[in-house]
Amino acid sequence: MIDFSLTAEQFALQKKAREFAQQYMIPYAHYYDKTGEFPLPIIRKCWESGLMNLGIPKEYGGAGLGIIDMCLVVEEMAAGCAGMTTSIYANSLGAEPILVAGTSEQKEKYLRPLTKELKFISFATSEPGMGSDVAGIQTHARKEGNHYVLNGSKFWITNAPYADTFTIFASLDPSQRHKALCAFIVDADSSGLKTGRPVEKMGHRASATSSVMLKDVNVPEENLLGSEGQGFLIAMSTFAMTRPAIAAFSTGLARAAMEFAREYVNKREAFGEKLRKFEVTQFKLAEMYMKIEASRMLYLKAAWEADTIGDSTVAASVAKAFATDAAMWVASEAVQLHGGYGYIDQYPLEKLFRDAKLYQIYEGTSEIQRLILGRHVLDGYDPAMEKIPRWGSMTPPDF
Repeated sequence: MIDFSLTAEQFALQKKAREFAQQYMIPYAHYYDKTGEFPLPIIRKCWESGLMNLGIPKEYGGAGLGIIDMCLVVEEMAAGCAGMTTSIYANSLGAEPILVAGTSEQKEKYLRPLTKELKFISFATSEPGMGSDVAGIQTHARKEGNHYVLNGSKFWITNAPYADTFTIFASLDPSQRHKALCAFIVDADSSGLKTGRPVEKMGHRASATSSVMLKDVNVPEENLLGSEGQGFLIAMSTFAMTRPAIAAFSTGLARAAMEFAREYVNKREAFGEKLRKFEVTQFKLAEMYMKIEASRMLYLKAAWEADTIGDSTVAASVAKAFATDAAMWVASEAVQLHGGYGYIDQYPLEKLFRDAKLYQIYEGTSEIQRLILGRHVLDGYDPAMEKIPRWGSMTPPDF
């Protein structure tokens, strides 16, 4: 039996996130986008409201919520401001490798503090020379006695300048690619670890993104996640749990773009008629709505798989590829419906358009999702037809 209804608790959580976005995010989104300042007051308010670090289990002081719950929150908040939501949700991404592969001691040491006060934990795989190719990581780790020594650099790391902790992926031998990859928990105040200045970005300007430089950084062996060589599996398991939320991000942004467009066409007149009267306007809004509804169903399915079977790899790739492309299309068409007003920063559409683009890039590009899905169709898909029948027989049936 398929049931698309939310529980009373989920409705309450969704309402809480929606009210937070409308009260604390939308009114200040333009300011933080223009200045590029880190929205620490908003993030602190989010943490105080209990809308951050939702996946931390109750035994470590968290809410212990599932991926569906987190996605519902993310959709509402992304409709308020994509950049702020990226920095808020980055804690869930940074903590996920510990949830996936951490020991009870590691979880107690590094997850519980996130629930006691506002702290940031950043996820670090990407490097100046690689992004989606996780197996191509060049940051090097070598074992020396009872610790590891890390050397290399990371790039595109969300919240890096404010991080208290990092989950960093490094290789014992980069020539061995995924076979030698390891995952480590690294304290931000470790000697030899430095972060760069935040980079200027097209969108998500309310989110701080910078490099992380590692020079002879000593990491205790007890901070290795899993065992040596398990880093690639940990990274992929992490993405399988977090990619549904990127689709939820996209759905929230697209929904906001559609609602702004809906309001505008109800007020704007052209050729003596409200824009809403024109069939081309109605068709654009209809297409927006269809894409948003489909995106939501896809991220909910992927989140359900993550919650129930613990592996949403294929469903998450479907949801992320579709929803991120949909968000880019909806934002573009919403700009078009606004005409010249959509192109200036006195209206929110140009920001939404800039913000939408990142969803097609981070946590695995749209091309990577299609590569995953293409391989699945060829090698993992279970055909409905046990044997492809011969086609085109001209012999009449003889029953």
